[in-house]
Amino acid sequence: MSETKKSKPKPASRQQVFTLLVQIGRKAGDGLPDGATGAALMCFASGVDEAEAVRETVALLKQADTAPLDVTGYGTLDERLAEGHEIDGEERALMQRALDENAVIVAQVTPFFDKD
Repeated sequence: MSETKKSKPKPASRQQVFTLLVQIGRKAGDGLPDGATGAALMCFASGVDEAEAVRETVALLKQADTAPLDVTGYGTLDERLAEGHEIDGEERALMQRALDENAVIVAQVTPFFDKD
C-alpha cells in the first residue's frame, strides 16, 4: 500500500501594519479646504513589508484624486513602541482595523496653508 502524501498547508503571508506619513499636493477634486497648499496624511497600511504598504497607500490615494508627493515610514507597532512612541487605544484600534480589513486607513489629515 502506498502512503498518501499530506500536502503542507501554505503558510499565510505575514501581514503587518505600518504607520506612514504621506504629504500630498493640490489636485482638482482632492477635497482639501480652499486656500490649502497640500496636506499631511497619517495612514495605517497593511502589507507584508513596508514597501508594499507604501505602494498600496500611494495607489489608493491616487485613485482618491489626491497627489501624493512624499511618504515617510515610521514602522510597525512594535518598532514604534521600541522607539518610545506613545500609542493610544484609538490609534491601536485603527491599526488593528487596517490589519483585519487588509486596508489603508487615513487616520488624520492636516492641511497646509501658506503664511502671508
